[in-house]
Amino acid sequence: VQLQESGPGLVKPSQTLSLICSVSGGSITTNNYYWTWIRQAPGKGLEWMGAISYSGSTYYSPSLKSRTSISRDTLKNTVYLQMNNLKPEDTAVYYCAADPEFSTRLGKEYAYWGQGTQVTVSS
Repeated sequence: VQLQESGPGLVKPSQTLSLICSVSGGSITTNNYYWTWIRQAPGKGLEWMGAISYSGSTYYSPSLKSRTSISRDTLKNTVYLQMNNLKPEDTAVYYCAADPEFSTRLGKEYAYWGQGTQVTVSS
């Protein structure tokens, strides 16, 4: 399974971020996988943002829930992340990851990772 993130790179404060995680080599609706968005800000650790399950259920970090939406397109085998009202502190590398175990635990190992996409929030 391969995951490929893509996005705009540079976003202005208060704008909306839309990221795409394109999945190949496996279906996002099978194998009981959880498709997860994780980010890492400069000089900080990994932050679990949210996930969407193989059945379409969504889960969010409490601290980001009000600004974040995760969705999917099963025909395109793609998972999406949308985050509203971007702030400079949202500058980070955003990763898509997948694993059959659902967990928000820091340090969890994931079966598959994308290479990450840099998002910079700046005017």
